[in-house]
Amino acid sequence: SRPDGAGTPPGPPPAPQDGELLHKKVPMQRWCVTRDDLVHFQGLVLRAVREGSIQPTDRDPFDPADTSIGPNIHTVTRQYIKPVTAAAGGMSWAL
Repeated sequence: SRPDGAGTPPGPPPAPQDGELLHKKVPMQRWCVTRDDLVHFQGLVLRAVREGSIQPTDRDPFDPADTSIGPNIHTVTRQYIKPVTAAAGGMSWAL
């Protein structure tokens, strides 16, 4: 995947899983985020900003046109990570 989000597989998102069960079944040592995952995540965030899913707030007035300095982690967590992981079944991003 590329940082601009290109290369993301087409089609529907994966079916939701049971996040609580996964946290119990998958040993903590197996939770991970690789460098490739971070590069892919950067592309997802850039696309979410471009599409308006992540927007500036009073506490984070970032410029959506600036691809070098974007939203802070609090904004990304609140507007992107939490909704995506909730829709996927409530597991952490690392699972």
